[in-house]
Amino acid sequence: MTEDDPVATDDLLTIGAFAARARLSAKALRLYDRLGLLAPAYVDELTGYRYYRSDQVERARLVALLRQLDMPLARVAEIVEAVGTDGALAAERLAAYWAGAEERFASQRALVGYLRGRLTGRDPNMDATHGTDGTNSSNGTDGTDGTEGTSAGAGAFGTFVVETVDTAAQVVLTQARHLLVDELPAWIGASLGRLEEGAAACGGTAGAPFVVYHSEVSLESDGPAESCVPVADPQAARRWAAEQGRARGAGVRVEPARRLAYTRITKAQVAYPQIAAAFEAVERWIAARGLEVVGPCREVYFADWDAAGPEDPVCDVAFPVAS
Repeated sequence: MTEDDPVATDDLLTIGAFAARARLSAKALRLYDRLGLLAPAYVDELTGYRYYRSDQVERARLVALLRQLDMPLARVAEIVEAVGTDGALAAERLAAYWAGAEERFASQRALVGYLRGRLTGRDPNMDATHGTDGTNSSNGTDGTDGTEGTSAGAGAFGTFVVETVDTAAQVVLTQARHLLVDELPAWIGASLGRLEEGAAACGGTAGAPFVVYHSEVSLESDGPAESCVPVADPQAARRWAAEQGRARGAGVRVEPARRLAYTRITKAQVAYPQIAAAFEAVERWIAARGLEVVGPCREVYFADWDAAGPEDPVCDVAFPVAS
C-alpha cells in the first residue's frame, strides 16, 4: 500500500472468488455483512466492490454452519467472536444453545403427537390399569387409599397414568401473582427460589415445592398463580413472614390435607401448551369416576430442574378430589 494507493487489492479476493472458496453465495456474504457477522476487508468507495482476505474463509464457513442450526443471529455472533480468543468458551456456548434446542424439539414433538391425536379424533381414554402402592415420593407423603391408577391420553406424550395420593397438612411459605402464561416459567423459578431461601430460616424445606393455579393462566387469563414451599418449623415460618415476608411479597399459610389425583410428566411436557394435555387427562379421569374437584389444580416439582433432561420426570400435575 502507498499514499496514492491506500488499499492494495492484489492480495484480496473479490466477492465472487471468496464465495467460491467459502462455498457460499455472494448473496449470503452480503447478508452476513449487513448483519454484522462478516464484514469485507475492504469496500471500494467508487465501485462498491467488496474484497475479502483469504483468512476470513474459516469464519464465513463457521457462520454458515451455525445458521444451519437455526441459531439466532445474536447467538451466532457470540460464538464467532469467542472463537478468536477462547475456543473452549465458543464450544460451551454452542453446547448451551443445542441443549436448549433439544429441549424445545422434545417439547414440540410431544405437542405434535398430542395434536395429531386430537385432530384424528382418537379416544384419549385407555383401558390399561396399573396397580399402585399409594405412595407418591414427589409429595414427600404416604398415600393411604391404594387407589388404582388408570392410563388416560396417548400419542407422543405416551400414556398418562393417573393415580391418587393422600397428603398431610403442610405449613407453606407462599408468594402469589397475577401473570400471563409467557411470564410463568421465569416467575416460577424466581419465586420458588426466593421461598426456598426463606425456608432455610424456617427449619428447612419439608416437601416438594408446588405451584397452585387459583384461576386459569393462559395467553388471555392471568390467574393468579401461587408458589408454595413446605417448611419444617411453623413458628419460624410465621416469624419469617412477619419480619421479611412483606418486603418480599410473601406470606405463610396452612395447606390442608388433601387427596390428589395426579399424573407424572417429563420436563419436555411441562411447556405450555403441551402441559394442557396432562391437565385434561387428569380431568377426564376424575370425571369418569364421578369424583369432585374440591380445590385449585397444581404442579408439584419434585426433581432438580436444571439437572433434568427433556425426557426425565420432573413434575406431577394434580387436582384435589373428593368422592
